[in-house]
Amino acid sequence: MDGLLRSCLAALVLGLSLAPAFADGRPAAAPAAYARAVDAVAQAYVDAGVFSGVILVARDGKPILRRAYGLANREWNVPATPEARFRLGSITKQFTATAILQLAEQGKLGLDDPIAKYYPQAPAAWAPVTLRHLLTHTSGIGDYTALPGFFAKQSQTQRTPEEIIALTRDMPLAFKPGSKFVYDNTGYILLGYVIEKVSGQPYAAYLQDHIFGPLGLKNTGYDVSETILPQRAAGYTLVAGEVRNAPYLAMSLPYAAGSLYSTADDLLTWQRALQAGKVLKPASVAAMFTDQGFGYGYGQFISKVNGRRMWAHAGGINGFSTDLVLFPDDRVSLVILSNNDHAPIDQLFDRTTGFYFEPGTVAEALRQATPMEIAGYAGAYRMTPALTLTVTREAGKLYAQAASGRKNELRHEVGATWFIASPRLTITFAKGTPSPQIVVRQGGKDTVAPRIG
Repeated sequence: MDGLLRSCLAALVLGLSLAPAFADGRPAAAPAAYARAVDAVAQAYVDAGVFSGVILVARDGKPILRRAYGLANREWNVPATPEARFRLGSITKQFTATAILQLAEQGKLGLDDPIAKYYPQAPAAWAPVTLRHLLTHTSGIGDYTALPGFFAKQSQTQRTPEEIIALTRDMPLAFKPGSKFVYDNTGYILLGYVIEKVSGQPYAAYLQDHIFGPLGLKNTGYDVSETILPQRAAGYTLVAGEVRNAPYLAMSLPYAAGSLYSTADDLLTWQRALQAGKVLKPASVAAMFTDQGFGYGYGQFISKVNGRRMWAHAGGINGFSTDLVLFPDDRVSLVILSNNDHAPIDQLFDRTTGFYFEPGTVAEALRQATPMEIAGYAGAYRMTPALTLTVTREAGKLYAQAASGRKNELRHEVGATWFIASPRLTITFAKGTPSPQIVVRQGGKDTVAPRIG
C-alpha cells in the first residue's frame, strides 16, 4: 500500500534556489531537505488514511513547495494533483467579508448599519446587532450548525438563505452584541443575504462578477453538488478508523459561510491580490486584518505564532479540511487542502511552518530512530496523578493505552515523534534509552509525562 500511495504523489515543484527567508539573514532550510521533511510528515498521514490533498508553501507569491499527496478519488484510484478543486468550508468567509467591504466602499451599506435595515424579519432582540458584529462573530445570534442533531437530521435538506436564518431567528441572543466572541455561521449567512439585497445579484453571481472574474480565479466558485465540476476531489471521512465517503451535504446550507471551492494556486493568487489592493482599498484591507478585539478581523483570525504575526482561517466541511495562512512580515503563505475531514491540519501546519522558520529542526526530523531507541520507548508514563499512559512494542509496532482504554497503534511521523490517527494526538519521546519522558500534544496543548516504569 505504501508503494501504491507513493506512486500517486504528484511532481514536486521547487525553485532552483531559496532566498534567505529571514530579515536577519539566517538561511532557510535547503529546498530538497525541506521538501523531504514535509513529505515525511504528509506521507505518514497518507499511509494512516487520514490525509490526502495539496500543500503549497510560497514566499512573495513564488512556490517553495507545491505538492499533492494521496488520492483525489479512492474508488477510482485517481491521484490527487496540485490542480484539484476542494471545498473550502469557512475560508469562504473572507470572500464574503470582502464583498461586504466592497459594497461599503461604494456607499451602498455601512458596517455599523443594523441588520434589521436589510432583514425586515429581524426580531426586536436583534435591534442592536450590526453588520460589524456579524463580520466579527460578536452578534450573539445562535449558530444554526450548532442546533442539536443538525448534521444528522437537517443537513441534507436544501434551504434558501431566509429559511436558514429562520432556524435560529427566534432564539434569544446569547450575549450583548459586541461583548463576546462566539463563532457563528448564521452571521455570515445573514451577510450573504445582505450582499444579495444590496447588490441585486445572487451571492454566487456577485462573487463571480466582482472577485473571481476580475482576478482570473478560473478554478474558484460556488460548489453545487449536481454540477459536473472537472477535477473535483471527492470528500472522505473517518469512522471507527475506517475511511468512508463523506455524508452528503446540501450545499445551499453553508452558503456565504462555507460553500466555495478552489485550488491551492487560486488561493495563493487570491491572497496576493487581496494584499495588493486589487479588490479593496488599502483602508479596507487594513481593517480586514486588524484585530477587532477578540483575535478576529473581518473573515480572518489575527494572531501570533512564536512571535510572528499570522493571519489565517481554517475550514471544515463534510469530507474536507482546509487552511489558508499568511505570515505578513515574512511574506510567507501556506495553503493546505485535504479531501478528508479528519485530516491533521494542525499537525501539518506545525510541521510545515516549523521546518521553514526553524531550519535546524529539519535534520532531526529526517533522522530515523534506531531499533534500540524504539525499544526504549516502551514503558509507563504518568500523564496526571490519576492517569498513566502505557507504551508497548508488539511485533515491531508501538501501541499506547491509557488505563483500561482502547489500545491505539502509534505511527511514526518524523524523528522521535509518533502519532495516533484517531483520537488525533502526537507523542514525542525524549532522547535516551529508555526514554525519560514523553510530550503528548493534543488540541494544541502539550502534556509532559515522565517515565515511571
